[in-house]
Amino acid sequence: MDDSIYISLRFALYIDLMLLFGLALFGLYSLKGKERTDGAVLNFGSLLVGAAVIGILLSMAAMLHMAKTMSGVSSVMELHHHILQMMLMDTDVGLTWMVRIASLTVAIIAALLNRRAPSTSLWLVTLCGAIALATLAWTGHGAMNEGNRRYLHFTSDIVHLLSAGSWLGAIAAFALLLRTNNLAGELQIHLLARTLTGFESAGALIVATLAITGIANYLLVVGPAFETLTTSTYGALLSLKVFLFAGMLMFAAVNRFHLSPLLQRSIKTGTHKIAINALRRSMILEFSVAVVIMALVAWLGTLSPKMEISAQ
Repeated sequence: MDDSIYISLRFALYIDLMLLFGLALFGLYSLKGKERTDGAVLNFGSLLVGAAVIGILLSMAAMLHMAKTMSGVSSVMELHHHILQMMLMDTDVGLTWMVRIASLTVAIIAALLNRRAPSTSLWLVTLCGAIALATLAWTGHGAMNEGNRRYLHFTSDIVHLLSAGSWLGAIAAFALLLRTNNLAGELQIHLLARTLTGFESAGALIVATLAITGIANYLLVVGPAFETLTTSTYGALLSLKVFLFAGMLMFAAVNRFHLSPLLQRSIKTGTHKIAINALRRSMILEFSVAVVIMALVAWLGTLSPKMEISAQ
């Protein structure tokens, strides 16, 4: 029961912090000038403030659950303040937790200032979101390493997290842009087409970074051996993650080479409904697969790579 609660909290934190970082970043590289203002294209105020507040609440719940598990008490109400103080002040997880809470607090303030200074607001939220997301690396396998290997693993983990957050945030942003009420006029449809085209280079960089850091993380956790993929729960889940990632690449390729050009052509002829509906379905499927991958990542971070399937 405790394991399932912890995995659920990890999963929710991954999704939440990736959306916070990814949506703010999307506003910077895809939108221009007044388009970055809350409500002009996307409701940045409510989206980013909501994500940051939820991130703080989830982080508090995760810390209380971790303290409860480590202390051996049967209820959170039994926790003594000395246990929490020790967790926060004497462990790397506690220190990074405090950094996360501080970053999310600043993100809330920055998001609330979006209407006054939209670009500055998005830059600050992106930076704070990146810091908050990066702190999740200290709850993964990288924390088990020592010396230079530890810092190398943390670096790879952080870059992997930020790349995944960039992709998830972009998918969520496109899904929001594809809502019916957001496509009421020609300007909105042209904006959608422009942002889809503009994401092509960023998307290619994200995919390449995810692939490189994913391979690096596997080598740092398991090593060059591949038998783990077939002899452990960790390997089985990792194989499923790679399979689903390949599925996301397929959706991305369809969007890039078929649906995006189709939308561009249909705008000229005024028959864009078919292209938009196809894009809408593709984004929903891609986001759904991404959510499943995040669930697997949350689970993988709690497993030993050598845990035998037969022992489960």
